[in-house]
Amino acid sequence: MRNLRTYGKNINLIIGGFILMMFFIMMVVSFFYTPYDVNSMDIANKLKPPSADHLLGTDEFGRDIFSRIMQGTQTAFFVGAVSVSIGMVFGTLIGGVAGYFGGWIDEIIMRVIDALMAFPGIILALMLVAVFGTGMINTSIALGLMAIPGIARIARSGFLQSKELEYVQAAKLMGLSQMKIMFKHILPNVASPLIVAASIAFAVAMLAEAGLSYLGLGVQPPDPSWGRMLKDSQSYLVSAPWYTYAPGAVITLMVLGLYMVSNAIRDIHDPR
Repeated sequence: MRNLRTYGKNINLIIGGFILMMFFIMMVVSFFYTPYDVNSMDIANKLKPPSADHLLGTDEFGRDIFSRIMQGTQTAFFVGAVSVSIGMVFGTLIGGVAGYFGGWIDEIIMRVIDALMAFPGIILALMLVAVFGTGMINTSIALGLMAIPGIARIARSGFLQSKELEYVQAAKLMGLSQMKIMFKHILPNVASPLIVAASIAFAVAMLAEAGLSYLGLGVQPPDPSWGRMLKDSQSYLVSAPWYTYAPGAVITLMVLGLYMVSNAIRDIHDPR
Protein backbone atom coordinates (compact mmCIF):
# COMPACT_ATOMS: atom_id res chain seq x y z
CA MET A 1 0.00 0.00 0.00
CA ARG A 2 2.84 2.35 0.89
CA ASN A 3 4.62 1.57 -2.38
CA LEU A 4 1.42 2.18 -4.31
CA ARG A 5 0.94 5.53 -2.58
CA THR A 6 4.54 6.56 -3.27
CA TYR A 7 4.10 5.51 -6.87
CA GLY A 8 0.99 7.69 -7.11
CA LYS A 9 2.92 10.67 -5.79
CA ASN A 10 5.66 10.11 -8.34
CA ILE A 11 3.13 9.86 -11.15
CA ASN A 12 1.63 13.23 -10.18
CA LEU A 13 5.06 14.82 -9.99
CA ILE A 14 6.33 13.24 -13.21
CA ILE A 15 3.28 14.00 -15.35
CA GLY A 16 2.71 17.47 -13.89
CA GLY A 17 6.40 18.31 -14.06
CA PHE A 18 6.60 17.10 -17.67
CA ILE A 19 3.65 19.31 -18.68
CA LEU A 20 5.13 22.38 -16.97
CA MET A 21 8.59 21.70 -18.40
CA MET A 22 7.09 21.43 -21.88
CA PHE A 23 5.48 24.85 -21.53
CA PHE A 24 8.62 26.32 -19.95
CA ILE A 25 10.76 25.12 -22.86
CA MET A 26 8.18 26.51 -25.27
CA MET A 27 8.41 29.86 -23.49
CA VAL A 28 12.22 29.95 -23.64
CA VAL A 29 12.24 29.01 -27.33
CA SER A 30 9.61 31.68 -28.11
CA PHE A 31 12.06 34.41 -27.03
CA PHE A 32 14.33 33.44 -29.92
CA TYR A 33 12.15 31.67 -32.46
CA THR A 34 8.55 31.22 -33.56
CA PRO A 35 7.56 29.58 -36.87
CA TYR A 36 5.90 32.83 -37.98
CA ASP A 37 5.79 36.44 -36.83
CA VAL A 38 3.03 36.43 -34.19
CA ASN A 39 1.58 39.73 -35.45
CA SER A 40 2.12 39.21 -39.18
CA MET A 41 -1.26 39.19 -40.96
CA ASP A 42 -1.99 37.15 -44.08
CA ILE A 43 -5.65 37.64 -44.98
CA ALA A 44 -5.34 35.26 -47.95
CA ASN A 45 -4.70 32.40 -45.50
CA LYS A 46 -7.18 33.31 -42.78
CA LEU A 47 -8.92 30.54 -40.82
CA LYS A 48 -6.89 27.78 -42.47
CA PRO A 49 -7.21 24.38 -40.76
CA PRO A 50 -4.17 22.68 -39.17
CA SER A 51 -1.62 21.59 -41.77
CA ALA A 52 2.09 21.01 -42.25
CA ASP A 53 2.57 24.76 -42.76
CA HIS A 54 0.41 25.81 -39.80
CA LEU A 55 0.35 23.11 -37.12
CA LEU A 56 -2.68 24.57 -35.31
CA GLY A 57 -4.17 26.50 -38.22
CA THR A 58 -4.55 30.26 -38.59
CA ASP A 59 -6.84 32.87 -37.05
CA GLU A 60 -9.18 35.42 -38.63
CA PHE A 61 -6.22 37.58 -39.67
CA GLY A 62 -4.18 34.73 -41.10
CA ARG A 63 -1.79 34.71 -38.14
CA ASP A 64 -0.23 31.38 -37.15
CA ILE A 65 -2.02 30.08 -34.05
CA PHE A 66 0.88 27.87 -32.91
CA SER A 67 3.28 30.84 -32.95
CA ARG A 68 0.83 32.89 -30.90
CA ILE A 69 0.35 29.99 -28.46
CA MET A 70 4.13 29.83 -28.06
CA GLN A 71 4.45 33.54 -27.29
CA GLY A 72 1.37 33.36 -25.06
CA THR A 73 3.42 31.21 -22.68
CA GLN A 74 5.47 34.33 -21.94
CA THR A 75 2.32 36.11 -20.81
CA ALA A 76 1.15 33.14 -18.72
CA PHE A 77 4.49 32.68 -16.92
CA PHE A 78 5.08 36.41 -16.46
CA VAL A 79 1.65 37.09 -14.97
CA GLY A 80 1.82 33.95 -12.81
CA ALA A 81 5.35 34.65 -11.54
CA VAL A 82 4.74 38.34 -10.75
CA SER A 83 1.39 37.77 -9.06
CA VAL A 84 2.69 34.84 -6.99
CA SER A 85 5.77 36.83 -5.98
CA ILE A 86 3.61 39.72 -4.77
CA GLY A 87 1.23 37.37 -2.98
CA MET A 88 4.02 35.38 -1.32
CA VAL A 89 6.11 38.35 -0.16
CA PHE A 90 3.29 40.45 1.26
CA GLY A 91 1.06 37.54 2.29
CA THR A 92 3.87 35.82 4.22
CA LEU A 93 4.95 39.08 5.85
CA ILE A 94 1.41 40.07 6.89
CA GLY A 95 0.39 36.58 8.00
CA GLY A 96 3.69 36.02 9.81
CA VAL A 97 3.40 39.26 11.80
CA ALA A 98 -0.22 38.48 12.71
CA GLY A 99 0.50 34.92 13.80
CA TYR A 100 3.72 35.62 15.67
CA PHE A 101 2.72 38.71 17.63
CA GLY A 102 -0.98 37.86 18.09
CA GLY A 103 -3.15 40.07 20.31
CA TRP A 104 -4.60 43.28 18.91
CA ILE A 105 -2.16 43.21 15.97
CA ASP A 106 -3.55 39.84 14.90
CA GLU A 107 -7.14 41.01 15.39
CA ILE A 108 -6.73 44.12 13.23
CA ILE A 109 -4.83 42.36 10.45
CA MET A 110 -7.19 39.39 10.28
CA ARG A 111 -10.31 41.53 10.23
CA VAL A 112 -8.89 43.36 7.20
CA ILE A 113 -7.98 40.03 5.60
CA ASP A 114 -11.47 38.66 6.29
CA ALA A 115 -13.00 41.76 4.70
CA LEU A 116 -10.87 41.28 1.57
CA MET A 117 -11.70 37.58 1.37
CA ALA A 118 -15.41 38.41 1.56
CA PHE A 119 -15.12 39.74 -1.99
CA PRO A 120 -14.82 37.15 -4.78
CA GLY A 121 -11.23 37.27 -6.01
CA ILE A 122 -12.09 37.93 -9.64
CA ILE A 123 -14.36 40.84 -8.63
CA LEU A 124 -11.50 42.36 -6.63
CA ALA A 125 -9.17 41.92 -9.61
CA LEU A 126 -11.74 43.52 -11.93
CA MET A 127 -12.01 46.49 -9.60
CA LEU A 128 -8.24 46.93 -9.39
CA VAL A 129 -7.81 46.67 -13.16
CA ALA A 130 -10.62 49.19 -13.65
CA VAL A 131 -8.85 51.61 -11.28
CA PHE A 132 -5.25 51.15 -12.44
CA GLY A 133 -5.91 50.32 -16.10
CA THR A 134 -5.38 47.29 -18.34
CA GLY A 135 -2.11 45.79 -19.52
CA MET A 136 0.21 42.98 -18.51
CA ILE A 137 1.88 44.79 -15.60
CA ASN A 138 -1.33 46.11 -14.06
CA THR A 139 -3.04 42.74 -14.49
CA SER A 140 -0.14 41.01 -12.73
CA ILE A 141 -0.22 43.47 -9.83
CA ALA A 142 -4.00 43.16 -9.48
CA LEU A 143 -3.81 39.36 -9.39
CA GLY A 144 -0.91 39.54 -6.93
CA LEU A 145 -2.98 41.68 -4.56
CA MET A 146 -5.82 39.18 -4.99
CA ALA A 147 -3.50 36.36 -3.81
CA ILE A 148 -2.35 38.10 -0.60
CA PRO A 149 -5.31 37.29 1.72
CA GLY A 150 -5.25 33.52 1.13
CA ILE A 151 -1.49 33.23 1.54
CA ALA A 152 -1.59 35.48 4.62
CA ARG A 153 -4.05 33.13 6.34
CA ILE A 154 -1.84 30.12 5.61
CA ALA A 155 1.27 31.94 6.88
CA ARG A 156 -0.57 33.09 10.02
CA SER A 157 -1.65 29.53 10.80
CA GLY A 158 1.90 28.24 10.49
CA PHE A 159 3.43 31.00 12.61
CA LEU A 160 0.67 30.64 15.20
CA GLN A 161 1.42 26.94 15.65
CA SER A 162 5.21 27.27 15.56
CA LYS A 163 5.74 30.21 17.92
CA GLU A 164 5.06 28.05 21.00
CA LEU A 165 7.41 25.21 20.01
CA GLU A 166 10.59 24.54 21.97
CA TYR A 167 13.07 25.67 19.33
CA VAL A 168 11.37 29.10 19.19
CA GLN A 169 11.41 29.41 22.98
CA ALA A 170 15.09 28.46 22.97
CA ALA A 171 15.81 31.13 20.35
CA LYS A 172 14.05 33.73 22.51
CA LEU A 173 16.11 32.72 25.55
CA MET A 174 19.25 33.16 23.46
CA GLY A 175 18.25 36.79 22.93
CA LEU A 176 17.70 36.61 19.16
CA SER A 177 15.71 39.43 17.60
CA GLN A 178 12.04 38.95 16.74
CA MET A 179 12.69 39.31 13.01
CA LYS A 180 15.49 36.75 13.11
CA ILE A 181 13.30 34.26 14.95
CA MET A 182 10.42 34.81 12.54
CA PHE A 183 12.25 34.57 9.24
CA LYS A 184 15.32 32.48 10.02
CA HIS A 185 13.80 29.90 12.38
CA ILE A 186 10.03 29.78 11.91
CA LEU A 187 9.63 30.55 8.21
CA PRO A 188 11.69 27.56 6.93
CA ASN A 189 9.51 25.26 9.04
CA VAL A 190 6.24 26.60 7.61
CA ALA A 191 7.51 26.78 4.02
CA SER A 192 5.85 23.55 2.82
CA PRO A 193 2.22 24.75 2.90
CA LEU A 194 3.34 28.09 1.47
CA ILE A 195 5.00 26.34 -1.49
CA VAL A 196 1.79 24.41 -2.16
CA ALA A 197 -0.21 27.64 -1.86
CA ALA A 198 2.17 29.34 -4.31
CA SER A 199 1.73 26.63 -6.95
CA ILE A 200 -2.06 26.82 -6.60
CA ALA A 201 -1.94 30.64 -6.69
CA PHE A 202 0.04 30.41 -9.94
CA ALA A 203 -2.73 28.34 -11.53
CA VAL A 204 -5.42 30.66 -10.17
CA ALA A 205 -3.56 33.73 -11.47
CA MET A 206 -3.17 32.19 -14.91
CA LEU A 207 -6.88 31.34 -15.06
CA ALA A 208 -7.81 34.80 -13.77
CA GLU A 209 -5.58 36.46 -16.39
CA ALA A 210 -7.25 34.37 -19.10
CA GLY A 211 -10.65 35.41 -17.73
CA LEU A 212 -9.74 39.10 -17.59
CA SER A 213 -8.26 38.99 -21.09
CA TYR A 214 -11.39 37.22 -22.30
CA LEU A 215 -13.40 40.13 -20.96
CA GLY A 216 -11.03 42.59 -22.62
CA LEU A 217 -9.67 43.86 -19.29
CA GLY A 218 -6.42 41.93 -19.09
CA VAL A 219 -3.47 41.74 -21.47
CA GLN A 220 -4.10 43.95 -24.49
CA PRO A 221 -3.19 43.41 -28.16
CA PRO A 222 -0.74 43.01 -29.74
CA ASP A 223 0.59 40.91 -26.80
CA PRO A 224 -0.72 37.36 -27.33
CA SER A 225 -2.85 36.00 -24.49
CA TRP A 226 -4.56 32.61 -24.39
CA GLY A 227 -7.68 34.17 -22.85
CA ARG A 228 -7.83 36.85 -25.53
CA MET A 229 -7.40 34.20 -28.23
CA LEU A 230 -10.28 32.27 -26.71
CA LYS A 231 -12.48 35.37 -26.85
CA ASP A 232 -11.55 36.18 -30.44
CA SER A 233 -12.22 32.60 -31.53
CA GLN A 234 -15.76 32.27 -30.18
CA SER A 235 -17.28 33.79 -33.33
CA TYR A 236 -15.64 31.04 -35.39
CA LEU A 237 -16.45 28.05 -33.18
CA VAL A 238 -18.48 26.35 -35.92
CA SER A 239 -16.51 27.39 -39.00
CA ALA A 240 -13.02 27.09 -37.48
CA PRO A 241 -13.20 24.98 -34.28
CA TRP A 242 -9.42 24.51 -34.14
CA TYR A 243 -9.10 28.22 -33.35
CA THR A 244 -11.02 27.68 -30.08
CA TYR A 245 -9.63 24.25 -29.22
CA ALA A 246 -5.98 25.35 -29.30
CA PRO A 247 -6.02 28.04 -26.56
CA GLY A 248 -8.62 26.09 -24.57
CA ALA A 249 -6.43 22.98 -24.59
CA VAL A 250 -3.24 24.79 -23.51
CA ILE A 251 -5.04 26.57 -20.65
CA THR A 252 -6.44 23.21 -19.47
CA LEU A 253 -3.06 21.48 -19.72
CA MET A 254 -1.20 24.26 -17.91
CA VAL A 255 -3.67 24.30 -15.01
CA LEU A 256 -3.66 20.49 -14.86
CA GLY A 257 0.14 20.44 -14.65
CA LEU A 258 0.21 23.04 -11.89
CA TYR A 259 -2.41 21.24 -9.80
CA MET A 260 -0.68 17.86 -10.23
CA VAL A 261 2.63 19.32 -9.08
CA SER A 262 0.99 21.09 -6.12
CA ASN A 263 -0.73 17.85 -5.06
CA ALA A 264 2.57 15.96 -5.32
CA ILE A 265 4.39 18.57 -3.21
CA ARG A 266 1.61 18.47 -0.61
CA ASP A 267 1.72 14.65 -0.40
CA ILE A 268 5.52 14.54 -0.15
CA HIS A 269 5.63 17.05 2.71
CA ASP A 270 2.55 15.69 4.48
CA PRO A 271 2.31 11.89 4.00
CA ARG A 272 -0.86 11.79 6.12
